[in-house]
Amino acid sequence: MDNKKILIVEDDKFFRDLVSQKISQEGFEVAEAPDARKALEMLPTENPSLIILDLILPGMDGFEFLEKVKADAKFKDIPVIILSNLGQKEEIERGITLGAADFLVKVNFTPDEVAEKIKETFQKKYI
Repeated sequence: MDNKKILIVEDDKFFRDLVSQKISQEGFEVAEAPDARKALEMLPTENPSLIILDLILPGMDGFEFLEKVKADAKFKDIPVIILSNLGQKEEIERGITLGAADFLVKVNFTPDEVAEKIKETFQKKYI
């Protein structure tokens, strides 16, 4: 997969490890951040091709992180897939409006399906 790097921003270590393992098996490089502040610090050095973002995070929430990423010229074109327990219509609309490429509700997706969504997002972006 052209050594594409995925940054997973997720505070639940078990879930982060689960998604990370699956994405690694699919041939992607993975970087992990336990919260949004750490993820912002990592962006310049990790230079991810895509971000998997939880919304309920300690300190800065995922929406605020997404706003900061999309407001920064260096990072605004990185596709962000929200993967959250939140799933109300308003939350989904807010995420998409802020620039997320997709919004997945955790309980509705397996790690395999998340990996498929990543591949679909890359195909859409480069077609």
